[in-house]
Amino acid sequence: MPDAVDLLADFTAPQPYTRDTVARAPRSPGVHVVLEHGVVIYVGRTKNLRERLRQHLTGDRIASVLHEQVGHELDKRGAEATASDVADWLAQREVRWHETDNPEGAKESLVVALKPRFNRQVPK
Repeated sequence: MPDAVDLLADFTAPQPYTRDTVARAPRSPGVHVVLEHGVVIYVGRTKNLRERLRQHLTGDRIASVLHEQVGHELDKRGAEATASDVADWLAQREVRWHETDNPEGAKESLVVALKPRFNRQVPK
């Protein structure tokens, strides 16, 4: 099985997951990954990379599975995590993306191979 480096060869270089980075993302379909210390912790797919990355970063638990999963993780520390808490946490991680006309297939392959901790379901 290929390792994460091989699987992410066509992706952008890792970048801080900030509003500035998101503003530079294309409005194209694609797949994106969030990394923590170089390990993929989330894989997502979308028809519009810039919009979806923005939703994860600035949205809420209803609009974004990643926001929901990170919020739940942060809730374990005490009080319910706010949207700002989630955005601050994500800003300490990195994001990469790859434009593709088949984001569904790309996401499924990555989730199966990498088993990221913040993906709710691993396809069979």
